[in-house]
Amino acid sequence: MVLLAGCGSLPQRVERPYSEAIKPSAESNLARIAQESTPAPGQSGFRLMPLGVYALDARVQLARRAHDSLDLQYYLIQNDKTGRLLMRNLRDAALRGVRVRLLVDDLYTTGGDPLFRGLAAFPNVEVRLFNPFCCGRDSLAGKYTASLVEFGRLNHRMHNKLFIADDTIAIAGGRNIADEYFMRSISENFVDMDTLIVGDVVAQLARIFDNYWNSPQVYPVESIIVSDLDREQLRKGFDKLVDDGEQMMSLTLPPIDILGYGPISDDLDAGRLGLVWGKAIAFADPPAKVTATSDEMARSMSVQMNVMDLVMASNSEVVISSPYFIPGPLGVEAFAKLRGRNVKVTILTNSLASNDEPLVHTGYARYRVELLENGVDLYELSPTRIQKNKRLMLPGASLGRLHAKTAVIDRSSVFIGSMNLDPRSASKNTELGIIAECPQLAKEVVRVIHISKLQSAYRLRFARDGKSLEWLTMDDEGDVVLSEEPDVTPFMRFENMLLGPFVPEQQL
Repeated sequence: MVLLAGCGSLPQRVERPYSEAIKPSAESNLARIAQESTPAPGQSGFRLMPLGVYALDARVQLARRAHDSLDLQYYLIQNDKTGRLLMRNLRDAALRGVRVRLLVDDLYTTGGDPLFRGLAAFPNVEVRLFNPFCCGRDSLAGKYTASLVEFGRLNHRMHNKLFIADDTIAIAGGRNIADEYFMRSISENFVDMDTLIVGDVVAQLARIFDNYWNSPQVYPVESIIVSDLDREQLRKGFDKLVDDGEQMMSLTLPPIDILGYGPISDDLDAGRLGLVWGKAIAFADPPAKVTATSDEMARSMSVQMNVMDLVMASNSEVVISSPYFIPGPLGVEAFAKLRGRNVKVTILTNSLASNDEPLVHTGYARYRVELLENGVDLYELSPTRIQKNKRLMLPGASLGRLHAKTAVIDRSSVFIGSMNLDPRSASKNTELGIIAECPQLAKEVVRVIHISKLQSAYRLRFARDGKSLEWLTMDDEGDVVLSEEPDVTPFMRFENMLLGPFVPEQQL
């Protein structure tokens, strides 16, 4: 039975043993493969992973092949077949002597306490929670209700996603750990993207992880979730959760993904990774962003500033994928300046029907007309069209939603990370990202975005009156022009119209 550490406040005196990334040993095959795959010092290599099952398999393969260490940082790890699959492989790695450090934001840990507390009971494992709730852990509403006086602190979350094996191969991008991020959900799935990384930039990512891991905003899981079970009982409970059920089934992998890559295990077995190469930098908001006393202070720490600086320096073209896109007046002005310099701007985001946060769509819809007036090309993902796009491997009749967060500048520079172009990413959440100077990676990201844009999205334009909007798509008989938000019910339209104006934009 899991109990609360105390209701009303966080524990005051908590031991947070300091630790750093472990340099890989000579026995690490992953380190050897990364080194032998690297063409020159100072270079970073990338393998884009647009296909969900490949991205999950890459994480499983790295966990199974790690020799020295596994460092993971996630906004969400769900207690579903995907979360249990990953946690089982973390346990197995720890049992063979790999040091495991797992850092999870505490917002969506509801229902997962036995998983996190159970994993922490194994040797070689530490689990820590970022910006935790004190109590009320049975539900999200209960968490906030028990901590109403701390809403300002708890409204800031760690949105980072990072996986590092043997301090030498990393995975970063937009995916959390849950079925829907890897095309494994029956009801709805996210079109997402992340990348496998080796080379120079991995050391930067390791320093970012260490900075979070040792920050005062992080608490050992056992200081927040106290159990009346001993370590052996916790381990047995964990084993029962992860060793029984659908997660035991092997992943079914297609021979190649939409970019022509095979499974990463083929490369690891061969001893050399097929990657594209360039220069890269990694950056993240400081953990202390969650303690900022004003939105202005938080924005001054934001990763979003780095990305918009890169966007504004473009000379010819900007291609952006952002599931939650709320540019605000300053963003509209920035894109207008780009168009004034004849920079082509293309943005892919969610439609109202595909957005899992419908109120966020209201914040975006306020700016559609201005963006179109300034010559920005807008595309909105269609949850019905994407079901017909076989290249994305959406299972069955599940609903498809966009979740990839990328930007390509002048077909040469790429941003990929956890950040949306919205107020929450700027002032409420911490974010992590990578900027790579790599034309080949840029080409691949644009190709993936175009697959969704051309085969699974609506293009927005003005109607003949020059004021109202139309959504343009194509079917087997040619162009289809819609004059209302597509794929939504009258109730959805009414609900957004009724509630949207009352939600502060800075909270979206």
